[in-house]
Amino acid sequence: MDRVCVAKIGAAHGLRGEVRLQVFTQDPDAIIGFGELTSEDGTKKFRVASLRPAKGHFVAKLRDVNDRNASELLTNIELYVTRDKLPTIEDDGEFYHADLIGLRVEDKAGKNYGVVVAVRNYGASDLIEVAEPPKKSGTLIPFIDQFVPEVDLEAGRVVIEPAPGLFEEPKAKSK
Repeated sequence: MDRVCVAKIGAAHGLRGEVRLQVFTQDPDAIIGFGELTSEDGTKKFRVASLRPAKGHFVAKLRDVNDRNASELLTNIELYVTRDKLPTIEDDGEFYHADLIGLRVEDKAGKNYGVVVAVRNYGASDLIEVAEPPKKSGTLIPFIDQFVPEVDLEAGRVVIEPAPGLFEEPKAKSK
């Protein structure tokens, strides 16, 4: 993947065009240094002029967004940068969440459960979303060592330890 999602615009904040911003980078201030950010389809371009922490999110001022009406139109837009703007990963055990998308998901015995279609975070911790292609949504698994003991980028797989019943087959209806 040559572009990586680094933030998502939330609701308008105040009257001067500020927005709530959910930042997905390890260092939230890095988002200012990325320069141009684009929407997922690449048609909209943004620059973060300022960023400040708030309770559970950040408040951002986007360049050329000067009033509440303009900021309200941006709600839920995900912001992307090209991969080359991100810091190089030097530790073998580290990776970007975008690297997980498309990896096979299997248990230690090699049973296939599909592929990683997304990495989500609803507040508590990261979750990987696993689905059988061509489905675009599927089962959410906590992205913690207990349930995801191994990520092997070179082999193109994520090893899971599924909780009992998580991937149970539907029972056949009796006649």
